[in-house]
Amino acid sequence: MNRLKNIVDEYMSKVTGLKEHCERCLRTERWGGSVVLMIVDAAFTSIGLNYFTAVVPKVELFNKRFVEPGLINNLRELAAVDYNTLRNIWGNRRSWDVAKKIAGYLSTLDSDDRKAFRSWAGSTTLEDWRRNPIGVIKGVGLITYQYLRMMGGVDTVMPDKIVKKVINRIRVEAGLNPIIDDIEFVKKTEELAYQTGYRPIELCWMTWLIQSEGEKTRIDKYANLLARI
Repeated sequence: MNRLKNIVDEYMSKVTGLKEHCERCLRTERWGGSVVLMIVDAAFTSIGLNYFTAVVPKVELFNKRFVEPGLINNLRELAAVDYNTLRNIWGNRRSWDVAKKIAGYLSTLDSDDRKAFRSWAGSTTLEDWRRNPIGVIKGVGLITYQYLRMMGGVDTVMPDKIVKKVINRIRVEAGLNPIIDDIEFVKKTEELAYQTGYRPIELCWMTWLIQSEGEKTRIDKYANLLARI
């Protein structure tokens, strides 16, 4: 156990300042607390483009064009907006279908977007994700589902390729077997986090932010951006 903790501590030492970002995520306060922007973020992220260079600038553009001017104020209005109004921001129709369907469902749970989002996340389980009203939406896979749960206040991880690569590398370094199955990976990574004194969400974000872009790691390159999103 000491060996595992020492290895995880070494990785986590590379992402100082991460804790506050993760706490803000769990409080559903990313993107200035705008659930509309969080849902758009998740929908754009679902197609696998680079988060910081492709997704974030487009979410910021959507914010400037629609949220800040008051054209889209809540999830109900996002669900109702026509695709043709949005396509100049982001041309992938599937992403908008995902965003609008998620917004449509959540808006039925409570008139307060944050309460609706957190109420949904708090009632979810990992094992039943395919039967969840959001999990059944076409275009929402387990990775997007877990991302939404995290922003809704659930301390967990996303089993995307970067997270699995880094966490499995840690496991191998500690003499443990890598995990391929996504559901098992999430459960075992949550266990690993608690065993080593961290939150699952912290391990998840660490794996993305230690990646290098150019001569800097993402935690250094995007430190100011992280404070805004």
